[in-house]
Amino acid sequence: MAAAREAPAQGGAGPLLAIEGLAKVYPGGTRALDGVSFLVDRPEVIAVIGSSGAGKSTLIRCINRLVEPTAGRVLLGGTDIVGLGTKDLRQARRRIGMIFQEFNLVDRLTVMENLLSGRLGSVGFFASWLRRYPPQDVANAFAMLDRVGLSGLHDSRADALSGGQRQRVGIGRALMQNPDLLLVDEPTASLDPKTARQIMRLIRALAEERATPALVNIHDVALAQGFADRVIGLKAGKVAFDGPSTGLTPEVLTEIYGAEDWSQTIRREDEEEAGA
Repeated sequence: MAAAREAPAQGGAGPLLAIEGLAKVYPGGTRALDGVSFLVDRPEVIAVIGSSGAGKSTLIRCINRLVEPTAGRVLLGGTDIVGLGTKDLRQARRRIGMIFQEFNLVDRLTVMENLLSGRLGSVGFFASWLRRYPPQDVANAFAMLDRVGLSGLHDSRADALSGGQRQRVGIGRALMQNPDLLLVDEPTASLDPKTARQIMRLIRALAEERATPALVNIHDVALAQGFADRVIGLKAGKVAFDGPSTGLTPEVLTEIYGAEDWSQTIRREDEEEAGA
């Protein structure tokens, strides 16, 4: 098993993201995270894998404090998010784009309105409520629609879209924040296999284009191996593996998930789907 990369103590400016001894105990005593530590110090796509209940979603949500950690630190550019008050936390969250499993769109609004909601933290509530976005934001939103493959759908209601299209809106909305970090929670869970590959390919391409690190919670090991640079494997709330995606051997998967025949799970190079 590859050794986990420990996060050293930070005293000011440091890596983009440093997770130090992160723990979360839910009411009733369930320990979802148990001393998780790692660094994100360069642009890369990082897949977080593990069994159901291993702590994957809790980890993603503790990083931007959608879930409050019980202990530990989440350092974003050297600033501990765990210790921030409401106003400062709001400022910090502007630096973090979140892509949700269930898309988290406002169904009655159009694609364009959902996309522009990614600018809420910059233009303010009243301007967004009145739909008075700066012309440059609107121009950027049209460009983003084109980039995520939704040209011509700007006036469509969100609830009229397919699952894959809805996820593309969610990706575009997160990137409209111009974030320093992307957090992605099960982006392919409700999608068919082809659409899931397209969505992962899009996330990877956009992360590379913008030099934005992306932390992706995902169940599918083959997708993790195929589209991530690095994999963090969680087991019972602890880091069981932290290394390159090429390191996902049967032995590593047994360490993360338990004994199984993993020969049909690990992706082979000749299985890569051509095109989008």
